[in-house]
Amino acid sequence: MTAVEVYELTTRGGATDFARLVEVCRSFGPYCLIGGLAVNCYVEPVYTLDADLVVVSETLSQFATSLHEHGFLTEDYRHSLNAIVPGSQLRIQFTKDERYQSFISRSVEAEVLG
Repeated sequence: MTAVEVYELTTRGGATDFARLVEVCRSFGPYCLIGGLAVNCYVEPVYTLDADLVVVSETLSQFATSLHEHGFLTEDYRHSLNAIVPGSQLRIQFTKDERYQSFISRSVEAEVLG
């Protein structure tokens, strides 16, 4: 089994949902994956149910609208925008912490879970 297949089974569709999430992120320009899934770029697969990301803060409300259009449900909190796909175990969190905004300009494209 590949890392993606294991992740798909473990998260009940999380790999597919993550791929859809990346499509939405790319449509809004630069973004940065942080946290446990990002670690997969550098080590053997680490399986986590969380996907933590940073997007340009000024686009976050339009981003939430786009997520809804792609089947995601969102909840807006003071420090994050959280998203899920009904039935999936993947929990997505976009941080609103301004300290992470500089990560976007330093991000590089990398492969996650193959």
